Amino acid sequence: MTRNRNWYLGPYLVFIVLFVVLPILLIVYYSFFDIHGDFTFENYIKFFTPVYLKMALSSFWYAFLITAFTLLISYPTAYLLTKLKYKQLWLLLIIIPSWINLLLKAYAFIGIFGTYGFANAMLETFGIGSKQLLFTDFSFIFVSVYIFIPFMILPIFNALDKLNPSLVDASKDLGASSWTTFRRVIFPLTIDGVKSGCQVVFIPALSLFMLTRLIAGNRVITLGTAVEQHFLVTQNWGMGSTIAVFLIIIMVIIMVISGSRKRGIHYEKKI
Repeated sequence: MTRNRNWYLGPYLVFIVLFVVLPILLIVYYSFFDIHGDFTFENYIKFFTPVYLKMALSSFWYAFLITAFTLLISYPTAYLLTKLKYKQLWLLLIIIPSWINLLLKAYAFIGIFGTYGFANAMLETFGIGSKQLLFTDFSFIFVSVYIFIPFMILPIFNALDKLNPSLVDASKDLGASSWTTFRRVIFPLTIDGVKSGCQVVFIPALSLFMLTRLIAGNRVITLGTAVEQHFLVTQNWGMGSTIAVFLIIIMVIIMVISGSRKRGIHYEKKI
């Protein structure tokens, strides 16, 4: 039986080594070389200069805004979905747009937010006048939130759908208001879904680069943009790898901090 398990485990381990461990080791290796191929620690020293630190803070700020707005939209939506008759069908309709290629969606929004696009046409209709919507912080955050919404909704929906309704009924029977019930019962029991959703959104949002170019017009500079520029434009693979190393470290720290501890299950047993 143990041998059979090892056989099943083998392909998984090979995949992890080839496509996770080795690429990370390769990135770490290249981070110790400058643009001329000489061994150096200069890349790591340069990362802590004001230029890159400001870029890192900008990445965190935009990732935080994207995650916050996505959560504010996704939680009520997921809660509403659990109350619908055909909730699985509605959930599928929300997830389907995530199957569309990101580049296609980006170009679609370029048309919508363009000077002669649908958004400006609506503003003209209401007498507001044409505005510069494309290549702004607003368009970048709006499109990013739209893209990440399905990934936030899914774990929250699963957590809400598994919630024992008798606990909510008990809270109401004891005289708790709807807000108190949500704050003391519903939200604590679904916090694992919220944390999973925030992980899925915040971590990729840290390294966005395609949307910063197509939607924000490079007016929004993140660490992901810097990695792209160093690898494809300046050909400074060492500096690009160094930024990637710090991104990996940041992502691991975030995953550890927001790691699920099954708080909802313990909380339910305690009740």
